[in-house]
Amino acid sequence: MRRLLAISIAMGALLAASQAGAEELWDPHRAGFDEGTEAAAPLPVGFYGVVSQWYGTLDSYDNSGSPTGYKVDALFVVPELIWQSGFKVLGGDYSATVAVPFDYTNIFGGTRLASNGHGLYNTMVTPAQLAWRLPNNFYVKAGLTINIADATNSFAQPPDGGAVGSGNGFWTIQPDFAVSWLHGGWNISLSLHYAVNLDDSKYHLDGGVYNYKSGDVVAADYTLTKKFGKWKVGVGGYSENQIVSDSGEGAILAGCPAKGGCKAASYGGGPLVGYNFGGLYALAEYNFPIAAKNDFGGRLLNIRFVIPF
Repeated sequence: MRRLLAISIAMGALLAASQAGAEELWDPHRAGFDEGTEAAAPLPVGFYGVVSQWYGTLDSYDNSGSPTGYKVDALFVVPELIWQSGFKVLGGDYSATVAVPFDYTNIFGGTRLASNGHGLYNTMVTPAQLAWRLPNNFYVKAGLTINIADATNSFAQPPDGGAVGSGNGFWTIQPDFAVSWLHGGWNISLSLHYAVNLDDSKYHLDGGVYNYKSGDVVAADYTLTKKFGKWKVGVGGYSENQIVSDSGEGAILAGCPAKGGCKAASYGGGPLVGYNFGGLYALAEYNFPIAAKNDFGGRLLNIRFVIPF
């Protein structure tokens, strides 16, 4: 799955230089995006505006986990609307969200190879989430997120001039699950996402158009925090593991064999801090790379603001 082939659309030399192949530029779930949150607990009833600014300076790693020499700088700005309804469904608190992210990406290999400027990423809609309060301060949440294939440009709609696309050219169906333990200001949370990527039948490579299906990915975000008055401090981490190989004629041409090829993995973690201003809540997290394979890995900074309406 993923990312380096985004460059090969503009520079075939990159494809020869690395076997990290896979088709889409980004995973459906941003690494570490849920860190620091009380992932399974429902918010108080109402509407919330959330703006996340996710910045990564990342290195590319091949199948053996060695750096390829290619780098990515990327900024995602993710405005999100959350509706905590106050309704009960199957005994759980019902909520829904919609996010319309946009991003700016540069690819480097000694010098800048390509950039996509500002472009819309895939719209993300979560039509239903249910959160349950359990005994002993536990919470669980289950939901479904749909990533719509409406990015400004992608492999399905390549940008002019060999630039990198702003999103993925296919739909993703993503079941979500979270569990939290909240007590005495402590927050121990796990957020899980299983991304099922649908076919992209418009994969462009060397003048041809091919079918390409990116393999399923399991993403997890981890949180351990403690509140001190208006402050929250702690650590977070993430893991992303592709569990199904890429497939289709485009994947084969890109060097992803049907068995054992192009499975991406990345891991990271680091400190986080939050502060409640009253009408505004802010959270900042910084992740250091731990390991990556067939993927980009590096330093990630995510700053989130939550405003109740």
